[in-house]
Amino acid sequence: MPRLPAALAEPRHPLRAIAVGWLLACPVSLALAALANHVFPAAPPPDFGVIGPGTVALLVLFSPLVETLIMAAVLEVLLRIVRPAYAIVLSAIGWGIAHSYAAPSWGLVIWWPFLIFSTLYVTWRQRSAWAAIGVVFCVHALQNLGPALYLLNQAPG
Repeated sequence: MPRLPAALAEPRHPLRAIAVGWLLACPVSLALAALANHVFPAAPPPDFGVIGPGTVALLVLFSPLVETLIMAAVLEVLLRIVRPAYAIVLSAIGWGIAHSYAAPSWGLVIWWPFLIFSTLYVTWRQRSAWAAIGVVFCVHALQNLGPALYLLNQAPG
């Protein structure tokens, strides 16, 4: 497994882990989104079915919490079956596939942040599952904040 930044590899400083996790997840996923839009310009974006402040609540609070809890459960099962590096990769691929059902090109973008989220979960579960869930939730919420605010600005009226 490649050498990870200490903030991702050691469960010592939660705020540092959150900041580094977000800095590793967000710019790469934005680049992947730009690439996906370039390669598949006609691909529909995901439709969240919510307009206005509900979009922010859905994307920044509800979805990160639910997805983090599901990811934690899946990773706990995977970690009983395969080595941590494989569990992390399988988790990221699974989330990419799951998000592809909402919008096919979205899966190409989502796998990377979930690779970071899964890595953080596996690292922080050494402290406790709740510490891992908290760190991952925060990174995931920050990851979704920019798109949520963008969508909020796109709302009519």
